[in-house]
Amino acid sequence: MILRHPEWLALLPVLLLGGWLLPRTGLFRPLRLLLIALLTLALADPLWRRLQDGIDLWVLLDSSVSAEQPMARGLSEWEALLEKHRGGNDRLFYLNYASEVMRRGAQGAELYDRNRHSTQTGQAVTQALTLARREGVGKPARILVFTDGYSTEPLTGIAEKLAGSSVELDYRLVREPGTVDFNLAALNLPSRTQPAEPFMIEVEVRGGRDGRVPLSILRDGREMKRSEVELRQGVGRLRLADRLSKAGVARYEAVILPQEDAHPGNNRHEAMIEVSGGPRVLLLTSYLDDPVASVLERQGFSLDVETALRGLSPGRLAGVKCVILNNVPAFELPAEFLRALNFFVRDQGGSLLMAGGRKSFAAGGYFESSIDPLIPVSMEMKQEHRRLMTALAIVMDRSGSMGMTAANGFTKMQLADEGAGNAIRFLGPQDLLTVFAVDSSAHVMVPLQQVGPNRGKMESAVRRIESSGGGIYVYEGLKAAWDSLKLSPAGQRHIILFSDAADSEEPGDYTKLIDEILAGGGTVSVIALGTRSDADAGLLEDIAKRGKGRLFFTDNAEDLPSIFSQETVAVARSAFIAEPVKSRQAPGWLEVSSQPMEWPAEVDGYNLSYLKDWASQALVALDEYKAPLVALGQRGVGRTAAVCMPLGGEHSSRLRAWPHYGDFLQTLVRWLMGAPLPPGVGLKHRIEGRQMFLDLLHDDEWEPRLQAKPPRILMAHGDDAAAAHEVAWERLSPGHYQASVTLNEGEMVRGAVQLGGTALSFGPTILGGSAEWAFEESRVEDLRRTSAASGGRELLDLSQAWRNPKTPRLASLRPLLLLTALLLFLVDALVTRTGWTTPLRAWEGWRFWEPQARAAGEMSRKHRERLRESPGARMTGPFVESGLKDEQAEPGADADRRSRFARAKKKP
Repeated sequence: MILRHPEWLALLPVLLLGGWLLPRTGLFRPLRLLLIALLTLALADPLWRRLQDGIDLWVLLDSSVSAEQPMARGLSEWEALLEKHRGGNDRLFYLNYASEVMRRGAQGAELYDRNRHSTQTGQAVTQALTLARREGVGKPARILVFTDGYSTEPLTGIAEKLAGSSVELDYRLVREPGTVDFNLAALNLPSRTQPAEPFMIEVEVRGGRDGRVPLSILRDGREMKRSEVELRQGVGRLRLADRLSKAGVARYEAVILPQEDAHPGNNRHEAMIEVSGGPRVLLLTSYLDDPVASVLERQGFSLDVETALRGLSPGRLAGVKCVILNNVPAFELPAEFLRALNFFVRDQGGSLLMAGGRKSFAAGGYFESSIDPLIPVSMEMKQEHRRLMTALAIVMDRSGSMGMTAANGFTKMQLADEGAGNAIRFLGPQDLLTVFAVDSSAHVMVPLQQVGPNRGKMESAVRRIESSGGGIYVYEGLKAAWDSLKLSPAGQRHIILFSDAADSEEPGDYTKLIDEILAGGGTVSVIALGTRSDADAGLLEDIAKRGKGRLFFTDNAEDLPSIFSQETVAVARSAFIAEPVKSRQAPGWLEVSSQPMEWPAEVDGYNLSYLKDWASQALVALDEYKAPLVALGQRGVGRTAAVCMPLGGEHSSRLRAWPHYGDFLQTLVRWLMGAPLPPGVGLKHRIEGRQMFLDLLHDDEWEPRLQAKPPRILMAHGDDAAAAHEVAWERLSPGHYQASVTLNEGEMVRGAVQLGGTALSFGPTILGGSAEWAFEESRVEDLRRTSAASGGRELLDLSQAWRNPKTPRLASLRPLLLLTALLLFLVDALVTRTGWTTPLRAWEGWRFWEPQARAAGEMSRKHRERLRESPGARMTGPFVESGLKDEQAEPGADADRRSRFARAKKKP
């Protein structure tokens, strides 16, 4: 604590001397003495230190692709200037950001290309505030952002967060010097068409100068036209016609290829068109000649058969009413397609049928997958159904990239640790487990041991694995895992390799090592964090293929816990019963058809599972498990079914020889597709700019139903069904509802209008172009407003980055002292007026006022004796109440008062 005006302390001895010379003032009473001390201290204005010396400067570096070149040119100079003007007590921190935020300096903490296609400035500022609070230790903080200003997200609420933390936001705009830029402004085509109906495609190109610009137009990834667009006054257009004969969704893409261009990122645009063709069945199968396809085609179904599973996208669901998964493993289906099935069934009124086989249900990796909640049977393990002893080795990537934060706030390493913990949870007590954490070498985190007595210690050990920097040496991890497993007595040995698809290093002679693993009865599966287009994806794919295991790709770290669970269940339990089993019917078939079914007496095998509480079963196995063979149920406004027997391939001969095989399939599929929507209602959607408008039109017969239960419209952005939200309708006129929603560029949108128990689906549709290259000036103004609201500004002189914030480092204690002095003054006045003896007033231990206190006590004693001797006096507590009348007590005063009153009355 320091004093701003210490000279006022000289007043204290003067006041004490005055109190000594004038004892009648009573300054030496404790209350008054304390009051004088407080007032003197308040005049001296004491200050206490709220913040330490120095400043913490958090520098945010825009690492997105649109700012890459200007940032690279000036970064070294800016760093030198900041370091030059840094004070002795100042601290400097750097954060790189794009779609994710990474603290610079950690080994392996670079942002990969897949994370650099958006500019999340708001997320970066929020992360910097969190770190500043955690590491500030009483120091003031500032934030300085180097960016082009074109954030891909609004900075809503950031100014309030900055104000609440008393942190000022400065910025430095980083731009390319003036160059010529061409951009593909629009790709226009209708949102829906009929098969074989021609439609018009229009492309608009803008540029900084006139001339001819090369243009290429692609349909579903294949080039359909190459031409040139002539720009006049900075604008050029090209029109062409096209037609599509097959129902579904087509994706168009337009690309310009100018010779000179400042920003190649805005040279493409895409759009989608739906070809309506009635409700269809989408059959995803692993069989080249699937018997299900021939049966359904003979029954008149509109059928699409797909065996190239990796190319599936959520757009493939447009116009589809039923999806059949016929013995296809989960890891071969794109994660975004599997996630899209949830919205497709629950909200769009679609349906899902899963058929059995060695690549289906739990054996196919569907346990705890995104569609597990849709399937009417449960795939959890029970102790009596496990295989013989399994020895499992988990090789964990703990390189620097694993320290990056995912969208849910956890690091990738923490989510992978959670996945390894799930694997331990699903192993049996007799199984063996070992875990290695790998960077440039393999580190044993859990030695090979039995799970049963050590399960808790194992889970605790794997959840403490942290990212340590560097890359992952794949060969070292695989070799350490196999050296541990090959001597185990387990009947099955399996390795799970978890690695970053963009940072898997030093594979060594992995082919020879995998041959040795296979010869020793082992297998290898790979969980790859990233996409198939990443730099090391081919290596990881080859490891899984050679290792006779499964391969999972995901660029969403939040999926890791469920993927580890899927793989462990597929390895550790006997999910397929490969023996003939008798069957009997169950009452659930009556929900499908009123006609009874003559079921086969015996089937060749089935996937072991258990009926969920919301589902019904139509056929049951007559073995010790009494497991369902056919189950069905309702999910949202859609329906799902599980046929746990193989419908094709091995273990299906008895079922395919069943005389009612075709009747069973077509009846079940028709029930899944549901009844057609009653006539008299329709839905149209169109895009104008960034707004999508939905128009619901209906006739008078629908009016009472919609008044009793208004229609609901649900929208899903991207492939995340969990983020689906409801949009409000506006009733424009009788029979006409309208709604609108703002679209984000490059984001696919699907939706459904629910009318009671049915639904009208629309989409997918997309607003083409990349928001990263949109260069909207409104985003720059948003940054300026946020900075100004926090007290910051645009910095042209980087020496100003270290200026003191407006938040004072020292706080005055004067208000508190004055308030305390006021309270003491009121207490002293109360004591003086009432004569109340307080402990302070009764304290006479100081010799300074002992004579004055003795004299005052003598006077008080004589006064009480006089009052006690008066007629009618009585004691009231510690006080004496006088019995004298007013005129007896003070006759002169009363007469004088009456005389003055009489004189006043005589005055005119």
